[in-house]
Amino acid sequence: MDFSKIIKEHGAAVRQVIKSVTNEHNEDLEQEVYLRVYKNSDKYQATGSFKSWICTIARNISKDYLKSARYRMEQPVNDDENNVFNSIKDKKLSPENEFVSKLRQKRIIEAINNLKPKFKEVIILTEFEGLSYEEVSKNLKIPLGTVKSRIYNAKKMLAETLADLL
Repeated sequence: MDFSKIIKEHGAAVRQVIKSVTNEHNEDLEQEVYLRVYKNSDKYQATGSFKSWICTIARNISKDYLKSARYRMEQPVNDDENNVFNSIKDKKLSPENEFVSKLRQKRIIEAINNLKPKFKEVIILTEFEGLSYEEVSKNLKIPLGTVKSRIYNAKKMLAETLADLL
């Protein structure tokens, strides 16, 4: 395996997965992904795409990191652990704009969570995990046309639900 080629071709996707799971750029996790790819390269089966395989490894490592004692020790004490937005800080926003932004994000997440599972699944895989339609099709074992149809319908439902935000 040519790791310089792997990093060049899949580095952005790996970083995106890590960022989407942990809400931070973490080079240690990125290195751990490539180490795990190296150690498990013999287990890769060419039936799926390599990008999906490496992104799954990145997602699992990121989730393990969030469960780790090291991560919990680095985080400030937070009484409301369910509020993901407490960890997102934009110094450019005034308190009022920050509040409005958090409400907007919360409404979007609620709208996604209220979708039927089959629509929610494709939106999360494409929009948050960065998978292509083809990769979603392979991962879910459904036709590509079905993926496209579900994404179209999910976005249409979200647009209707969130029309006042657009």
